[in-house]
Amino acid sequence: MKKYPRTLSSGANNMVIALSETEAGKLFAGDSRSDIGSEAEKMRFANQVNRLLVTFIRLDVYNDETEMLVMERLYPYDFRAFEYERRQLWLDLFKSELEQLHKAGFVHRDLKRPSELVGQPFDNILLTSNGFRLVDAGVSALKKQVGEKLFARFVEQEWKEFAQFENFVLNR
Repeated sequence: MKKYPRTLSSGANNMVIALSETEAGKLFAGDSRSDIGSEAEKMRFANQVNRLLVTFIRLDVYNDETEMLVMERLYPYDFRAFEYERRQLWLDLFKSELEQLHKAGFVHRDLKRPSELVGQPFDNILLTSNGFRLVDAGVSALKKQVGEKLFARFVEQEWKEFAQFENFVLNR
């Protein structure tokens, strides 16, 4: 994968770069129009429900060549620097916000990274000054697009991953 100046992170398919103190850009190299549009739609949807998912700002082009999804720039904290009780409160809020998204018809589907991907198991969840936040909506799903049965399966899997995340946060 090509390296870019001001790289913040890289996932399986995309690089995220710092654009400013308040904005980050997820780069979509190659022909990715459907991917970028779908992710933007899902981010807009989730942002109307609550602030759990990183805020979508706009679609743009980086250096006149690479498609880019611009979103709010997050500054993560290490949850291990905070007391157990505070982590419990953040997890309660996170759970409540996930429930709100599910009820509205949105499921993230990527709380825990697949084991074959490089990185930490919960890289898509960051602790910020506003509690836990989700980044990346690439594989998320909207109930209106996938139907009731598949959506229910995705939600069930997400709650299993949430339980693993809760254990990860409280026992480190």
